[in-house]
Amino acid sequence: MKPLPAPPKFEESTLLGGVIYADEEAPPRPPARASMFDACHVGVVLRAVLFVEAVMGVGAMFGAGSPLDWLLRFSLLTGGVLPATLAWLIAVCALKTRLSRLERSRQWLAGIVLGAAAGLYGCGLLALMGLLQPAPWWASAAAGALLSAMVLAGLFWRAKARTPAATAARLAELQSRIRPHFLFNTLNSAIALVRAEPAKAEAVLEDLAELFRHALADPAESVTLSQEITLAQRYLEIEQIRFGERLQVQWSLDAGADKAKLPPLLLQPLVENAVKHGVEPSAHGAQLKISTLRRGGRVVIKVTNSTPAGAGERGHGLALANVRERLYLLHDVQAQFRTVFKDGVFQVRLEIPA
Repeated sequence: MKPLPAPPKFEESTLLGGVIYADEEAPPRPPARASMFDACHVGVVLRAVLFVEAVMGVGAMFGAGSPLDWLLRFSLLTGGVLPATLAWLIAVCALKTRLSRLERSRQWLAGIVLGAAAGLYGCGLLALMGLLQPAPWWASAAAGALLSAMVLAGLFWRAKARTPAATAARLAELQSRIRPHFLFNTLNSAIALVRAEPAKAEAVLEDLAELFRHALADPAESVTLSQEITLAQRYLEIEQIRFGERLQVQWSLDAGADKAKLPPLLLQPLVENAVKHGVEPSAHGAQLKISTLRRGGRVVIKVTNSTPAGAGERGHGLALANVRERLYLLHDVQAQFRTVFKDGVFQVRLEIPA
């Protein structure tokens, strides 16, 4: 039997009763700074365009004598506003690294100045086509500055939600769902194997240590799908000792999906819920299937399990809501999260960028 690794040290923390494991060799991670100019995401572009168009739609109502008149005014404004909005978003996205280095007040000033320039650009387009005479240059610059300030406010609150402190708070709730009785059951399984199968007992304890090391580590913004799969496999190896033949696991993994990004500790809680609501309450056990598949630029992840006869759709809404929130926080509108319960089978389906 190979020697056990040296036990990790303890440090104070607010997680799990005030004590966590820390890796002595792991260097401290500098906190990442979220940028308010992160306008390169599809969701940000879509929301910004819809917001500006909604403001223009309301503005076009003033002075419109009929719905047809409003439609003509709105179409005219869109011809200048839409290119100006896209130009502002492209400029902010291209300059986000430089803008993020400025002081906060100068970041706002730079964004508003770019907005005024975008307003002048939109006005110039309409004037060049002869659709806006005389051209309201000052009004267009002021409107661009005001709208850009409002969009910047939304981006500021989005960046604030993505700060390490906010992310850590969300992660802490999900990490704490590794239940104490799971630890006790795992230790009991290891104790039962110590005399009969010491090598297997050692493997169980190593898997448990690895699981908790990942669960209680400093949260990163994202990890790869392959890392999450490895963690889920260790968890299921532990539960296999506990449930034996009652736990039937089937893996269907696509190597092309391994590099997809996920929030840390996302897959393991889904697998844990499948064991809790599928295997644990059933005397005959349940079938659990985890699959990954890459389709072009998308990756589909499925966690499926059978449920005991007569069981309805499960009520673990808190865990699923937490997973959904963190998934959308990382990938925004590019992520999809769905649950389906049909004919005694419950499935969680995730779709993320490859």
